[in-house]
Amino acid sequence: MSKYLERAKEIRAIVEPHHNCTQSVLMSFTQSLNLDDQTAFKLAVAFGGGMKSGITCGVITGGLMVLGLFDVDDPATTQKLVKDFQGRHSDMLNCADLLRVNAANGGQRKPHCDALVYEMVEYVENILKERGKI
Repeated sequence: MSKYLERAKEIRAIVEPHHNCTQSVLMSFTQSLNLDDQTAFKLAVAFGGGMKSGITCGVITGGLMVLGLFDVDDPATTQKLVKDFQGRHSDMLNCADLLRVNAANGGQRKPHCDALVYEMVEYVENILKERGKI
């Protein structure tokens, strides 16, 4: 298991304070970014729960934040991240939709969100490795 995925699992195990999905993805990479956890926590606070509005899933915004901080800023990479996520999740991007379908299938929220965080951390880590950023 990579250090980033390990860190994501540590963060998701913390009960108080709660870390939303965006915070969890971003904070998984803070050590490599020389970014302190408190700043990352505050930066990503409004992006949880689909920007607190049920729209774009926080793992997507967290993943894009990490890529930007590693200076990966090209439309093709951003579009691929979004399209690949949609492809793995029945063409859905919105938090509310993902949670609704999960609940309809009998799933619980925390394990569902944890899995999305881990998936995005691994996805972003692979991009960063391919680009020689980590």
